[in-house]
Formats: sequence, structure tokens, C-alpha cells
Amino acid sequence: MGTALAAPVGELKQRDMNPEGKPHADGGRHDYIIVGAGSAGAALAGRLSEKPGNRVLLIEAGKAGHPLSWLPVSFALFIDHPGVNWRYRSEPEDGMNHRVIPVPRGKLLGGSSSINGMIHVRGQMQDYDGWAALGNRGWAWHDVEPLFRRMETYEKASDGRRGTSGPLRVSEVADDNPIFEAIFKTAQAQGIRRNPDYNGPDQEGLGMSQATISRGRRMSTAHCYLRPAMLRPNLRVVTEATVQRLVLEGKRCTGVVYTRGGQSVSAIADREVIVCAGAIASPQLLELSGIGRPELLQRHGIEVRHALAGVGEHLRDHIIARAQLRLKLANASYNRRTRGLRGALELLKYVFASSGFLSMPSGPLTGFAKTRPELDRPDVQLFFTPYAVKNLKERKLLDYPAMTLACYQLRPESLGSVHIRSADPQEQPSIRFNAFSHPLDMATTIAGFNMLRRVMAAPSMAAFTGEEFSPGPAVATDAALDAWLRSIAETAFHPVGTCRMGPGADAVVDDQLRVHGLQGLRVADASIFPTMPSGNTNAPAILVGEKCADLVLNA
Repeated sequence: MGTALAAPVGELKQRDMNPEGKPHADGGRHDYIIVGAGSAGAALAGRLSEKPGNRVLLIEAGKAGHPLSWLPVSFALFIDHPGVNWRYRSEPEDGMNHRVIPVPRGKLLGGSSSINGMIHVRGQMQDYDGWAALGNRGWAWHDVEPLFRRMETYEKASDGRRGTSGPLRVSEVADDNPIFEAIFKTAQAQGIRRNPDYNGPDQEGLGMSQATISRGRRMSTAHCYLRPAMLRPNLRVVTEATVQRLVLEGKRCTGVVYTRGGQSVSAIADREVIVCAGAIASPQLLELSGIGRPELLQRHGIEVRHALAGVGEHLRDHIIARAQLRLKLANASYNRRTRGLRGALELLKYVFASSGFLSMPSGPLTGFAKTRPELDRPDVQLFFTPYAVKNLKERKLLDYPAMTLACYQLRPESLGSVHIRSADPQEQPSIRFNAFSHPLDMATTIAGFNMLRRVMAAPSMAAFTGEEFSPGPAVATDAALDAWLRSIAETAFHPVGTCRMGPGADAVVDDQLRVHGLQGLRVADASIFPTMPSGNTNAPAILVGEKCADLVLNA
């Protein structure tokens, strides 16, 4: 339909008219149209627009921003905020007592990088070597490691393994809380060493978290990549615009149709459309456009434009277990340090030193460990956070000194799906995690949880720790933990894999991120991950944006 879209608006075909039979407004011609300004999309737009000859259109369904999005502690404010969060919900999960699980996703420039917990984790070398072993050329560790360096400026870079001039500023949490040193020493006595850089060649061990925070400010991709790029005349950014579908002319994608302010708009891509809407919305958009499983599309009255069985399949997420316990040393907990005059002191620390509680990521101390000695690499991630909240949705601090422990299995085996419920783009898709459907996932999570408990129950921690009140000492056996986890666990908000990359019939994109069987269409976000990276997923998602830029510019 390239000729139809290139024609005057009044000559557009009926398929390119809105439901009232009126032609779409002219959204202009561009070389590249990027759908979604999240972690990957904003990075991609920044890189593509560096070449002055590229005409780039970036379309974002959310708003331009929020006045508090720069504040690190905003992750607590935005966890269920409808103005900046899609607030997706899963279907009732059979393996989690039929509970509906929240699925927060960013709904503003920067996407989830503008609302997340800001912990920066590259993942393990073996993750990327594993992707290459699955048939994805150019995705081995030696291929992607230079891109990780290119994208970051790490404040403690010293040996050439970390970036020093990238747009994404990364810092290590600086906090003199005495409980951290006690945890380091106790964990080391139990075989979990202190690691000065878990983003270096060896991930194993505990360390102060590295975070996308600089001088007390959140480093979202909107701030680091997009804001500077928006000064360029060849980049156009449209916000509060929902892409209804991709336009296909035979087996070529030639543009998009989106709505903004009640008006339907057609935009033409002379070279490529690149979908960067994330692991939830990217498969949804493909299906709305007639790309996916024929039987599902037909069930919802959507014309099958391109059969592709893998669309929406292979969803993975980290399922996180959290414990809470009282602290004897009141000043070790931010539950006490943020109240009254102490709270005023924290505010002053932030204003004058960009430090303290308001400047921290969601987990200030993190680590990676093996639950079994025979493993060749860590299989759980651990978090130690010196405060506790009443509930995850509201995130209001408890009024007594407490802390939170958390862990998840790094590479879950359970697979879920994301599929449309109807042909209506405004209706949220059906999300099924199938959490704990693979027995290894529960066994590993319990092992990691017991590891956390052993650290905090050690005699060397006695001066700090009081009673565990969630789940509490009564939940002691593996069977009891299994039942408790199914009743309380949620995801870590790391959905991936629903447009997975690979050469097989169940893959959606090839190793160039091109949608199998179509021209002019790529997907570039966390949905393309063939397997789950070992850790928080924001850094790998940005990596995909960087990698896609290279693939497009070198095509």
C-alpha cells in the first residue's frame, strides 16, 4: 500500500479510512517510524537521528513526562499511577492462587525507564553467548559488550571494561548505613563474596547497587537520549498518540495509523517501521495489524495479513519473593530516618548533597548467588533494602524500624503469553505468566529465600535484626514456603520474550530484528529476548535500542 499512502489524502483506499469512512489526516513521510519511546525506543531514536539525513518519527502513547519523574524515589509514587503507568493486569494465575497480578509499564517518554527502580544490571556473559548459540549471530557477549560500554558513563570505571562517555550515567549507591557492612561480612562468612562490580566479568557476589542515577536525578532514556535528540530538526516526537495498526502493502510495512486528540492520522515510512512498544504492547500491535496466529486473529475478526505463530508467546518474568523483619537498631531503617526531624534531615541531604533516602534506587544492596554449589554461575538475585512498606501498591512506609529482603530466580523456565482480547486497540491484552508452572522455578525461589534468611539470622546480625513478621517463623518448611509464595509473590516487572528473536518457526524476528517474512518492519525492545537476562532488564532493553540502531544504519 506504499502507493496508496503516497497518494493525496482524498485518494486513500477504504482500509486507510477511519470507522466513519473519512480519510486519515496526513502524518507526513519519514525514513523511519519508531513506535514507543521507552527504554529501547528512545535510545534508538536518539541514535538514528544522529545522522542528519535520517527523517525520524517517534510515536509515544503516553505523555511527555511528569514533574516528579526525575526524582529517584518516584518509583514508589508511580507503581500504580494511572497518569504515567499502563497499569496492566494479568489473568488470574493458576499457580498463584488464581490471583490477578499487577503489571506496571511506563506510559510517558522513557517508558519504564521513567518509572522503574533504576537498578542497572547488564546480565551475565553466558546470557548473550546463549543467545548466539540459539542461532542469533551478532549477539554474543563479545558483540554486545562494546555496546554496553558505548551507552554508559559509569562513575567508577577504571579498567576499560565500563563506559566512560555514554549518554546513560550510572552511579553506585553511596550510603553509610552500618547494616550494609554487617550484611557484607555475614554473607562472606557464608560463602557469598563481596563483588566491587557485578557488571564486570564475574557477576557473582554482593555489591552496592549500580543505578541509573546521577547527582540525585533519575537517568531515564527520555533524559539521557531523547531530550538532547529532540533539538535536532530531523527528529519529530509525537506524544499522547496511540498507534492503531501497522500498514501493510503485501508483505511490506509502509507506515502506521495512529490516533491523537480524537483524530486519525496516517504516517508513511519510506524505509522502515520499528516497533519498540515493549513486551506487552508490541505483540498486541502486531496482532491488531493482522500479524500472528491465524486462528486467534480470525476469532477477533482481524484479517490475517501474515501468519506468525510465535507472536505473543514465550512471555517470561522474574517472580519475586519478599520478606520483612523488624530492626533493633532504629537508625539503620529508613522507616525511622524519614520521620519527623529525621525526615527533614533526609530532605536537606538530598537538596544539598543529592544523597540520602530520596536519592536511592529501589534496592540499594543487591547480589547474585548460586543456590547449589555445582552450578557454574549464579541463579538467584538477592536484595537487601533498609525499609519496609505496608503494601506494594501504596508503598507507604511502616511506622516502626524494619527492612525488606527479596530474591528471584534469574532465569525462570515458566512460559506465558500476551494476546489481544479483541480488535479494539484500547482494550488491554490478555496476560498470562503461568508463574511457577515449571517446578524448577519454585525450588530455586525457595532456595534463594532461605539463603536470605540464613544471612539475616546469623549471630553477627543479632545487633540489627528483630523478628521476621512476613512471612514469619511459622512459615519454615519448603511446603509452607511454597504455599506462602503462591499467595503473596508478584512479578519483578521484567516482562520479556513475546516477540522472541531466533531462526526457528516459533520466533518472531531474526537476528537483525526483522520480522520473519516481512519487509520494512523490525521489533526492538525486551520482547525480542530469546531467554531472560540474569538480572534487572532495563539495561539489556537499552542495549537492544543501541544494537538496532547499528543494524539499521549499517543495512
